[in-house]
Amino acid sequence: LSGPLELRAGVTLLVDAGTILFGSRNPRDYDLTPGSCGTVNKTGHGCKPLIGANRVAGAGVMGDGVIDGRGGATLLGQKVSWWDLAQEAKVKNQNQNCPRIMTLSHADNFTLYRITLKNSPNFHVAYSGGNGFTAWGVIIDTPKTARNTDGIDPGNATNVTITHCFIRAGDDSVAIKAGPPGPTSHMTISHNHFYNGHGMSIGSETDGGASAIRVTDLSIDGADNGIRIKSNSSRGGLVRDVVYEDVCIRGTKNPIYMDSNYSYMGTARDKVPTFTDIVLRDVRVSGSGKITLDGYDAKHRLGMTFENVHLDAPADVKVSAVHADLTLGPGVNFRPAGEDVTVAAGEGKASPNACREKFVPLPVK
Repeated sequence: LSGPLELRAGVTLLVDAGTILFGSRNPRDYDLTPGSCGTVNKTGHGCKPLIGANRVAGAGVMGDGVIDGRGGATLLGQKVSWWDLAQEAKVKNQNQNCPRIMTLSHADNFTLYRITLKNSPNFHVAYSGGNGFTAWGVIIDTPKTARNTDGIDPGNATNVTITHCFIRAGDDSVAIKAGPPGPTSHMTISHNHFYNGHGMSIGSETDGGASAIRVTDLSIDGADNGIRIKSNSSRGGLVRDVVYEDVCIRGTKNPIYMDSNYSYMGTARDKVPTFTDIVLRDVRVSGSGKITLDGYDAKHRLGMTFENVHLDAPADVKVSAVHADLTLGPGVNFRPAGEDVTVAAGEGKASPNACREKFVPLPVK
């Protein structure tokens, strides 16, 4: 049982097999200022993380054990859980003050390996401002009802790899953040399996710019969203040079979701998003749902290329588009249309992505 821990340069926290590191249920252990954690208010950000790393290089968290944030457990001195506070904040249109399992800031060459993270009160892993982050073989397991429990969120960073991971969360499985000061670039998300949650996201902060992102060999099973880029005019910027390849999606409400008018979370209206040079290749969607391909306006357009993107049940998938320039290569069995939409369609055939053995159960410890 532990309160907040701060890692040091070159230090690895090892959680051995058969071991569970539990986060404290006492909000006072996490206070940034007296009484700031375990509350709901307008400001938020009142808690230290369970594990922090600030401006330290070469640190890590490894092992075949489990780190359990106990987000659904009743807090000491209160009659609610961390997740109850998150839901209260949603109802009141305020912010919850709940700790993350890991907040890693300017922590170059940080490694997560083989560790299982469960039941985070808020984000599981937030990595920002660093050069060199690897998550390999990580398991994240939190119910879909747990609000704001993102899996792994890298942002304003470069040389990031998330690979061979299994992520089931109550929010984005991975959300690449690209707010100021930026930039966010050179990220590889490969050989992963996502389950319930909000899928593979970029945003909603994109005003720092995001580029050189590669997503390959991914399964998304039973999520609210699949491939998603989200932003709005309070926090938007340029997202470009993003490629999704060999992706299998099933049972997902919004398998492809390009959202330039994501729900507002700021007062500015002059930070307009532009998503361009976005490529989907060898993507297969099974089941019903909706594909949304929305540019912001006639000057800030969505630019996408589809190559061998196959819908198993095209009649059951609604496709909407606006302010978009779309290129359809071989193997695309749907044709988007909408206001201010151009479509350049090529010829030829392609075999749908086999998706054999893509959908596997989440490993449970």
